[in-house]
Amino acid sequence: MDRRDFIKHLGGAALAASLLAACRKTETPAQGVTTLDGQGSMTYRTNPNTGDKISLLGYGMMRLPVEAGGTMRENPDSPINQELVNQQVDYAIEHGVNYFDTAPVYCQGLSERSTGIALSRHPRNRYYIATKLSNQSPAAWSREASMGIFEKSLKELRTDYVDYLLLHSVGMSANDLDAMQTFNGRYMDNGILDWLVEQKEKGRIRNLGFSYHGDIAIFDMLLKWHDEGKYHWDFVQIELNYLDWNYANEINERNTDASYLYEELRKRNIPAVIMEPLLGGRLGTLPEFIVKRMQEREPETPVARWAFRYAGTPEGVLTVLSGMSYTEHLVQNVATYSPLRPITPEENDFLMQIADEVYNLKSIPCTTCSYCMPCPYGLNIPAIFSHYNKCINEGSMPNPEHPGSHYNKLRRAFLIGYDRSVPKLRQASHCIGCNQCVSHCPQRIDIPAEMRRVDEFVEQLKRS
Repeated sequence: MDRRDFIKHLGGAALAASLLAACRKTETPAQGVTTLDGQGSMTYRTNPNTGDKISLLGYGMMRLPVEAGGTMRENPDSPINQELVNQQVDYAIEHGVNYFDTAPVYCQGLSERSTGIALSRHPRNRYYIATKLSNQSPAAWSREASMGIFEKSLKELRTDYVDYLLLHSVGMSANDLDAMQTFNGRYMDNGILDWLVEQKEKGRIRNLGFSYHGDIAIFDMLLKWHDEGKYHWDFVQIELNYLDWNYANEINERNTDASYLYEELRKRNIPAVIMEPLLGGRLGTLPEFIVKRMQEREPETPVARWAFRYAGTPEGVLTVLSGMSYTEHLVQNVATYSPLRPITPEENDFLMQIADEVYNLKSIPCTTCSYCMPCPYGLNIPAIFSHYNKCINEGSMPNPEHPGSHYNKLRRAFLIGYDRSVPKLRQASHCIGCNQCVSHCPQRIDIPAEMRRVDEFVEQLKRS
């Protein structure tokens, strides 16, 4: 019986209950006490604008399970497993989760429909829907096209209003335009931002905000508008985790440290919705020597729980989003926030040390979101970066500059693993630097430059 059949056979709720029992107990030898996670009720935060009581855990509907198993990332031609989505949403609502985040572009355009089916089976006052105006493509910048995106969202979500509506991926650029030109084309020149304000006045949007990626000038401009009373932002979605707190800009100069984004929102009492608490899973699959240090502190605590506790601790955080494709991830995250154990000052210092060590690994900050795909020349960009990062994180990266006794073994393993992970015609050596992928990357990675770095490293291994 495979994983999907097992879940279906056992039933989502029964499986969740068994997993929850297994992940509750956390011993903390350093303090000589036993802490129980998941032994209470969900932690809620209050939206100061509306009084909404929002679950600290938000359900990200970006990577829904599919019939073939896994998600559309692994099986792009498989339909969404609606039965399993329904079971997971039922479990989430039953255990206090009430914030569901989707977008017109998620799951090949099918996330809103699936989310609407699952949520509409419950009373409308038991959940809050967040979706986005995803008019990233210049073809969707016209007033009519952008309005059509919003109207379709309402239809797919089976509702006549959206609780939280976001301008999607503000700060990114499209085609050969810079970020400011892109923003103006998407929201200002067509009058769509003013139209959205009108929809809010009509009650079709209850909270209006934006999700930020990229150019800090756009972020600062929007907050300046808020200060001047030109536009009021009810919430803002930012990337926050213990690595990005101080190192987002160091890792990639196009990114902005989470500490700056968060503090700017706190100055204005704007609630923060947190995305990427695990940095695309990176903080849930840390190198073994770092995992060992974390397990010495709390042996039975999953590594990912540290990151979720960190993201949920700051004052002003309204909810923390997690794309929970698998039932076991949902159960773990519900336990983490039922209730939240806030990160202590001493634990914060510990996580900042962990961040220092992770940063010094010099891996590529790819979250394998696949926004860069498809590559017009057939490269498998996420797979290339994933193999490179995997070897770094596992401590199995061969070093041609300092070959040790195990160098030949590590070198052979890297090259064989590379060929198995990425077919030769889709490897980094075939990148021509067209830059078409760069504007689509939420992490603002200079993908062609990183491709050259990987290819040069591979060629060096082949020659040595």
